[in-house]
Amino acid sequence: MAREKDADDTVRGKPAHHPGTEAEGPTRAVVIVPVLTRHQRNEDETNRPRLMRSADARHDEAVGLARAIDLDLIHTAVVTVNDPRPATLLGSGKVAEFAEIVKEGHAEVVVVDHPLTPVQQRNLEKELNAKVLDRTGLILEIFGERARTKEGTLQVELAHLNYQKGRLVRSWTHLERQRGGAGFLGGPGETQIESDRRQLQEKIIKLKQELETVRRTRDLHRAKRKKVPFPVVAIVGYTNAGKSTLFNRLTGADVLAQDMLFATLDPTLRRVRLPHGTPIILSDTVGFISDLPTHLIAAFRATLEEVVEADLVIHLRDISDPDTAAQAEDVERILADLGVDAGDAKRIIEVWNKIDLLDEGNRSRLLADSADASKAPPIAISAVTGEGIDSLKAIIETRMAGELEDLTVTIEPAQFGLVDWLYRNGDIVSRSDNDDGSATISLRATQSAREEIESKLRRKNNG
Repeated sequence: MAREKDADDTVRGKPAHHPGTEAEGPTRAVVIVPVLTRHQRNEDETNRPRLMRSADARHDEAVGLARAIDLDLIHTAVVTVNDPRPATLLGSGKVAEFAEIVKEGHAEVVVVDHPLTPVQQRNLEKELNAKVLDRTGLILEIFGERARTKEGTLQVELAHLNYQKGRLVRSWTHLERQRGGAGFLGGPGETQIESDRRQLQEKIIKLKQELETVRRTRDLHRAKRKKVPFPVVAIVGYTNAGKSTLFNRLTGADVLAQDMLFATLDPTLRRVRLPHGTPIILSDTVGFISDLPTHLIAAFRATLEEVVEADLVIHLRDISDPDTAAQAEDVERILADLGVDAGDAKRIIEVWNKIDLLDEGNRSRLLADSADASKAPPIAISAVTGEGIDSLKAIIETRMAGELEDLTVTIEPAQFGLVDWLYRNGDIVSRSDNDDGSATISLRATQSAREEIESKLRRKNNG
């Protein structure tokens, strides 16, 4: 049974013009969200248990993805599919129904929020008389618009070519470039589809070579950082969890942060000094999403290596989203695919964002439930208002530099150059200036800061 909404109910605000269609206005589109029955879903899934999203959540995410490339949605529908058809996925009745909607609404694009085989995509395009994008194709379109750096552009292009490679169907077999051999015995030479495949493969090889150069450069930069060394803290999370907003809050940077799926794509790194002076490199990464295509993960491996190599990973969750548990599971699955153990409490910090959007009752209940959890309790924050940010910084610094310790040091007159460093890297509790010109300072500092203080004093004394 289909659950349908008018465009006015699903899209707020006037959509911007889609690139290449400024003259005709925004591209009109229909969004279809097929929901397979539990039996069919289980056939498609791995053996790992998985939380299933609600139809409403899937619908809203599909609409958000379509809006991310400024499509003008004239109709959206959730369709239950009990018996997926190999030719079209949807039943013939539903296909005919949507063909009429496309025709009456003059839609140019139909988005199907489900992976489609090349045959299904081709057949649907014929039946609906419109361009058909499946979930993978839609995500690739978004990535293509969001990529800004050379690396991001190369990664998107590589993923797109790998996607297109599987979409080449025998549409042009009548276009033979030449006959092979002599007479009638040679048979057909290279057909158009074979030529296209060869050209795509050549482009893929070239792009992989260029990305390998980028990867080596990134490895060199990473090696230089390790020599300093500054610990790396990576922020990961489901798309639209607020990663860029948190990144801006912690660094004072001005990274694009909007209420939009995949608002940022290219990774951003900034140096941050924590409250007690511990320097870190903070990395903002591309947002994760459910059913992220395998070849997309492969294409973005160079970027995601920042997560793999990170000393600490902040798993940021939008705790106000009703689907937050399923989103967290999807992030953990992708982390596992990258070789990162999401259950490693020493390396992973779970942070609950957007608590400012919860009413007091839900906030109290969630915080109480988290306190009773067997694993380390999550940190509740609001990246927008700044609530909980100081606690997050303190936990990051504790993980990176050790617990705060009480210590007292005596600074001789010849060592007074260290006093400024002490004030910048510790909490000064008291200071007394002695008759011999020395100063006794009591402070709280991290374990690593204490070790550095002791090392600096030894060097001064030895000098």
